[in-house]
This record gives sequence, structure tokens and C-alpha cells, in this order.
Amino acid sequence: MIDNPFYSHEFHGDYDLVSIGRLELEEGGVIPDCRLAVATFGTLNEAKDNAILVTTWYSGTHQIWRDAYIGPDHALNPDEYFIVVIDQIGSGLSTSPHNAPDEISMSKFPRVRIGDDVVAQERLLREHFGIETLQLVVGGSMGAQQTYEWAVRFPEKVLRAAPIAGTAQNTPHDFLYTKALVDTITCDPGWNGGEYASNTEVVDGLTRHAGIWAVMGFSTEFWKQEVWRALDFDSKEAFLAGFLEPYFTAMDPNDLLCMAWKWQRGDVARHTGGDLDAALGRITARTFVMPIDEDMFFPVRDCRAEQEKIKTSELRVVEDVLGHLGLFAVAPTYMPQIDAHLAELLGTRV
Repeated sequence: MIDNPFYSHEFHGDYDLVSIGRLELEEGGVIPDCRLAVATFGTLNEAKDNAILVTTWYSGTHQIWRDAYIGPDHALNPDEYFIVVIDQIGSGLSTSPHNAPDEISMSKFPRVRIGDDVVAQERLLREHFGIETLQLVVGGSMGAQQTYEWAVRFPEKVLRAAPIAGTAQNTPHDFLYTKALVDTITCDPGWNGGEYASNTEVVDGLTRHAGIWAVMGFSTEFWKQEVWRALDFDSKEAFLAGFLEPYFTAMDPNDLLCMAWKWQRGDVARHTGGDLDAALGRITARTFVMPIDEDMFFPVRDCRAEQEKIKTSELRVVEDVLGHLGLFAVAPTYMPQIDAHLAELLGTRV
């Protein structure tokens, strides 16, 4: 177990750690005491039917949702809904390689799949809050993978779904990209087979990791138009050193590797013997599939191809020159689009 001050209330604000007990994993491993970091907003009504679940993305936590997406001026309005943000396993706040008990810590941490996250979340919502039905499941990137998993695995529990900038079945391109992210960390001698004493020993690998995100996380137009100037940086090098590198070098390498492994293998078709049409055909939720037009990970064409397999769905393209990392809601035009789509979705009868 490693003490990393980044994974604390000081950096991430209020959240609770809720134990769901022993979690047996799809790959055969076990987390003896799985603890999930949970942030809630609003009040659960007496009928317990006003809940919204938010799922988190790679490297992200509930913090960005609290700061940018949730509030009385947003579609995710805590005055109307009980909004539950659950940080995924491996996020650094929930049970993760760096904070796990010694018997499964660091390099011994078991393989976790997107399905394990969703099983854990369903158990927490049902056993801790008494929630059986969700008005909406929404998440971006890896959160979109979890959203699809929810809608396929528990169709009777999900009334509406909004996967943002993500796919139900990971593509070969994304697998290879994520492999490059993994290699930047594991090729650092300081990684030491996953048995480093501090994330600072892997700073070179984490810095290269940030550099690869710069290439693919932002769109070519972001760099061509020098959008980083609007973020008060005077060069692309200053943007890397002042924004992306500090963001990733604070994190735990094994935690990132845990999330990367399940990102690579996100695939709802494993429920139907590899038949994606059959898997997405299980979805009964009113679904808005919401790709970002300049996203280099999850292009509109990939998201549209999946959306067309969901009977109760519509494609809603979000315009953002930042590309995939538009998810951080930096552009002033981003959240109005998200809010408009989510408000419409929440307003539909189901």
C-alpha cells in the first residue's frame, strides 16, 4: 500500500467510501473487501425512483462531474434528482492497486473488467441506497463503456442511457493506443515490475504518458488553431508542462494500468457470444449516443454504427474542437450542448 496525497479529500472534495464486501471478478480474481468512492448530490425521494448514476472515465473521478456537470443550472439538477457518482475500481479513490490490502496490492492486483465495475455499482445502489431503478445512467469515455454495460446487463433497471464519447465494443485502434499508454509506464525502469515505492519513481514514464495523451486526446484542430492560448498558455510546450504533465504525474502508475487493461477489453458482446447486434438489441433504455465530432478515439462513425443497432436510440453529436478531452468541459460551448441533450433525454417518457 502506497500513500499518495493526490487521492484524498484535499484534491477531490467530499466523498464516502462504501464497502460492498467480497467481489468475485470475471477473470477469476477476488477483491476481498471492495470499497467504492461515492459522491452524492440531491435527495433520494421516498419512492427511490429519482436516481441518476454517473460513471467515471480513465484517470477521472467524481470531481469533474461535480465541478462542471452537476448543479441547479444543469440538466443533472440535484434539486430534482438524486445523483450518485461512483468512482470506478482502479480510480485511486475506490479500491485500487496502490491502496489495496497487501495480499492484492500493487503488481498483485487482480484483473478487473468493465463488467466488474457495473456489478459492484449495482450492488452498492441496491444494498446501500435501496435503489432498484435508474432514471439515467450517464458517463464519458470509460464511463460510456460502463453505461453501455449497464444498459445491456441490467436493461430492466435503466430507463435512460447517455454514453458520451465512448463505444460499447472497444476498437482495435483504441486497443493499440492504450497499449502505447501502458508501454510508456512499464518501460520506465522505475516501474520495477509494479513494485515501486512511490509514483515519483515512475515520473519519466508518466510524463511520456501525458505526451501521448497530447497527441491523441486533443484533436489536430486543437493544436492547429492553438486553442491552448485561450487557456492562458503562451506555447504548446508550456501547455504540456503546465497542464497535462502535472495532471498525470500526480497519479499512481498501477492504478492507470488497471484502468487501461479494462478499457482495452470493454465489450458488451461477450454477453452474447460475440454478437454485438444481439447485445445492443437487449437495450430497452431510451438512449442518446453522444460522440464528440473531433474525437480521435471514438469517432462519430464508430458511435453511429453502434447507435443504429439500438432500437430506442438517437445520435446526438457534440461539437468541440478539443476532441476527446472536450469531456473536461473547458470550451464554453460544450456544456450547453450536453445540458440540452440530457435535459431532452430526461424529459422523454419511458
